Amino acid sequence: MKNIKQKLIEKLKENYGTSIESVVEFQGTLTITVGKEKLKDICTFLRGDFDLYFDMCKDIVGVDYQRPDFRFEVVYNLYSIKNNFRFLLKIKLQETDLHIPSVVDIWPGVNWPEREVYDFFGIIFDGHPDLRRIYMPEDFEYFPLRKEFPLMGIPGSIPLPRK
Repeated sequence: MKNIKQKLIEKLKENYGTSIESVVEFQGTLTITVGKEKLKDICTFLRGDFDLYFDMCKDIVGVDYQRPDFRFEVVYNLYSIKNNFRFLLKIKLQETDLHIPSVVDIWPGVNWPEREVYDFFGIIFDGHPDLRRIYMPEDFEYFPLRKEFPLMGIPGSIPLPRK
């Protein structure tokens, strides 16, 4: 009998083989990197497949690597309550194309995490019902978790309260 990890890898390779960029397990955590063009299809499959049933996206985070082959990653922490299994789904993004499909219609709980990644990294989730900033003012022109943003901020970029 196959365990959930084997089923997951097998089913993804069978259905989306060319879109699977890598499958890595490190310190007990499975990470699967996929192409962004099939992200929505893969997430719909993961949510709806009877055997896998990843009914929860616990979090979405952005990472700024500033590598020559790609700049950003968006990481989805997916969990199946039925199988008590978690894995990470990653998407690599070039700095020249920061658009990625929203998965809020698949997992409504990712509404705010998608907005947070947008607010701090400038990654645009196409199809998001209310993509606007959460923490920073709407007219703030910077993305504070990008590596080029100074640790002490940019003087005068945001009005601070008076003492």
